Amino acid sequence: MAYNHGLEERKWRIWKEAEEKILRECGVDEAVVEQIRTDDRADFNSNRRFYRWSSGFGEYLEGMADREWQMEIKTVADLLDEIESENLYLALVMVDRRTLQIVLLKMQGYSTKEIASIVHLTAGVIYARLDHLRKKLRKIL
Repeated sequence: MAYNHGLEERKWRIWKEAEEKILRECGVDEAVVEQIRTDDRADFNSNRRFYRWSSGFGEYLEGMADREWQMEIKTVADLLDEIESENLYLALVMVDRRTLQIVLLKMQGYSTKEIASIVHLTAGVIYARLDHLRKKLRKIL
C-alpha cells in the first residue's frame, strides 16, 4: 500500500489538537505547548520521510522481481548480483547471509510464518531482522 501523506497529515493534526487540548486543560504554559508541537512536528516529518523512502525501496525490490528479462533470483548471490545501486549493494554485502535469505524469500512472496519455518526461526525474529535491516539501510542510504 502506497504512503498517503495527506491522510497521515490529517491523522497527526487530529491527534495533536486533542493532545494540546488536554495540556491546556492541565494548565501547561502556552510556550511549552508550542515547543512540544514543534518537536512533534519534526518527529512526524522525519518518520514520514522514512515511510516514503521505505515505500520506494519496496517498489524497487518488486520491480526487480517483475523484470521479464531477468532470470529468476534463487540465491542470495543472485540477489546481490542484480543490485544496481552501489550504495545499496555495499550495504547489503555487510548484512549476514541469513537476513539476506529472509529478504530473498520475502521477495519471492513467502509469508513471515512460512519464512520462519524455512529458516528455523520464530516469526518475531524474522520481523526483528527485517526491522533491523530497514534501520540500517535508512542510516546508510
